[in-house]
Amino acid sequence: MGAMKETLGFQTEVRQLLQLMIHSLYSNREIFLRELISNASDACDKLRFEALDQPGLYEGDGELRIRIEIDPDARTLTVSDNGVGLSREEAVEHLGTIARSGTREFFGRLSGDQAKDAQLIGQFGVGFYSSFIVADRVTVVSRRAGLAAAEAVRWESDGSGEFSVETVEKAGRGTDVILHLRGKPAEGAEGAGGPGGAEAGSDGPGFDDLLSPWTIKSIVRRYSDHISLPILMRKEEWDAEAKQMRPTDDWETVNQASALWARPKAEIDDEQYRSFYKHLAHGEGEPLAWTHNRVEGRTEYTQLLYIPSRAPFDLWDRQRRSGVRLYVRRVFIMEDAEQLLPAWLRFVRGVIDSNDLPLNVSREILQESRDVRAIREGCTKRVLSLLEDMAGERADDYAKFWSEFGQVVKEGVGEDHANRERIAKLLRFASTASDDDAQAASLADYVGRMKEGQKKIWYVTADTPAAARSSPHMEVFRRKGVEVLLLTDRVDEWMLNFLAAHDGHELASVARGGLDLDALEDEAEKAASQQAAEEYAALVDGIRGALGDAVKEVRVTRRLTDSAACLVSDEGEISGHLQRLLEQAGQKAPPRKPILEINPQHPLLVRARSERERIGDWSRLLFDQAVLAEGGQLEDPAGFVRRMNAMLVAAPAAPGACGAPNATAAPPASDTPASDTPAGAG
Repeated sequence: MGAMKETLGFQTEVRQLLQLMIHSLYSNREIFLRELISNASDACDKLRFEALDQPGLYEGDGELRIRIEIDPDARTLTVSDNGVGLSREEAVEHLGTIARSGTREFFGRLSGDQAKDAQLIGQFGVGFYSSFIVADRVTVVSRRAGLAAAEAVRWESDGSGEFSVETVEKAGRGTDVILHLRGKPAEGAEGAGGPGGAEAGSDGPGFDDLLSPWTIKSIVRRYSDHISLPILMRKEEWDAEAKQMRPTDDWETVNQASALWARPKAEIDDEQYRSFYKHLAHGEGEPLAWTHNRVEGRTEYTQLLYIPSRAPFDLWDRQRRSGVRLYVRRVFIMEDAEQLLPAWLRFVRGVIDSNDLPLNVSREILQESRDVRAIREGCTKRVLSLLEDMAGERADDYAKFWSEFGQVVKEGVGEDHANRERIAKLLRFASTASDDDAQAASLADYVGRMKEGQKKIWYVTADTPAAARSSPHMEVFRRKGVEVLLLTDRVDEWMLNFLAAHDGHELASVARGGLDLDALEDEAEKAASQQAAEEYAALVDGIRGALGDAVKEVRVTRRLTDSAACLVSDEGEISGHLQRLLEQAGQKAPPRKPILEINPQHPLLVRARSERERIGDWSRLLFDQAVLAEGGQLEDPAGFVRRMNAMLVAAPAAPGACGAPNATAAPPASDTPASDTPAGAG
């Protein structure tokens, strides 16, 4: 007899989720069984782990299992386990609310494509609610291991917005999930004419096939064959009188019931590997690649590691633990063993089963274990080999991988010193060698395309590929046909602190230092640059004096061909791009004094030289333009507009312009030939 019955309301997000399940995902209804079996398996794993310290939790029944029972007359399908179970409080917390912060992310990811949306369900920890795709009422009866039989809980809901919970009796520990199957698809369900179903609102049965043992066995073998626990269903025998199969009192195992990773590779086909991945990743698409190995030696363990095809919603949560499960001699220990892989490989999914770790291992022990360090190193090298093979032999798949996880791999350059060179070979960047902004060029590709005499790998950092391509610092490289890598990920500036060179070639920024172009600059160009610096020394001194502490230095440029001026960071100093990134992140950036480089061939500099009485305004205008050109923000935008307007008003009209028929442009300074002025520049 029930006691202490109460009715509670679902969390708002749960109500929204139930509506989605009932009305939008009918054509992917089979996922409900996959999710319930996965939950049952997890409950058994948790009991096995808790029983390491409290053997009494087994209550004399140590054979963990999952049972599925069909009652055609009552139209119920029951999934039972003898795992850890739920207390009353846990039932209210876990079945009435969604505690994970990813709930909003889940709804944000919904695309309207039923197949894609269905794959998200398990990924965001909301798999239980998929029961309402096929059931108009769900009853959960559960008793937590260690509690008395009279302290079990009964939870029930029709998915309309409320659920009831009451205390009941249950002899055995574990959980029974009883689905009261719908007679037909929910009113308004999309795709309700799927296999075995009827059109929404029709009189035909929509879920009768789920009362067929053959159908349920087929679903189990398709989605859950890899579950290491036995999944039991009643045996059937032929009833000659009724001329149909009848269930017996005996049970049979309908899945392989063995740990897939413990089986020989020769016995596992690709479809089984993919199915197991979907169990681990809760339906998170298909894996791009996997590696399955038994490692023997000082440390013995089995590894089955997958490279996903799609990034999880919480990939950028640095507190997120890895997707690797730890087992010790096939006993589940923990879900997310972050010590088994470095943080930059947090996207990897899989299982590691150790023969050497103690069964009572804790996260603290993992941090100090020599065996764990050996496993970590071995698994990291194995994943690197997997990525190297993909990059070399399956370029299209690697391009997909890079688009999802490239920025995370870049973290490895700074975090994994031992493997830095191998990681560097996996990096991909956008490049001026292609009009496409896709990150497809490796460092080896760049080196192979270097011009004769080129010694450095040149790069530019910016917020977007378009901003990088149009940067004034790129002008001399564009004129000489020198390839430049376009680095536009936020992690790039940090990564460059740890990637000084590759294959004997220094990585150099186009916006830093004095721009040594090596053999790419002939002697005539060097002599012309030196001559310009001498001729314009007075103008340089005037601009430096006008700008004062705003700049570290003013000098004649060797990198500009079209722009009037640009800002450059000195060697060893923070770049303007990194300074902005730090400020956007709310961090205090080191003070920066940039170098202002001026292009004496530009008409603005010609005019500034002829109007020395206004050198202060010209200097500030050139500096502000350079700040804007590198993507920065002006300290005094209004002052910039006033100076710009004043310059425009004071500008001499062009010959023949309306209202000034006899006006002539101010002649260039005598040491700057008119022929050097770019046509149309200004």
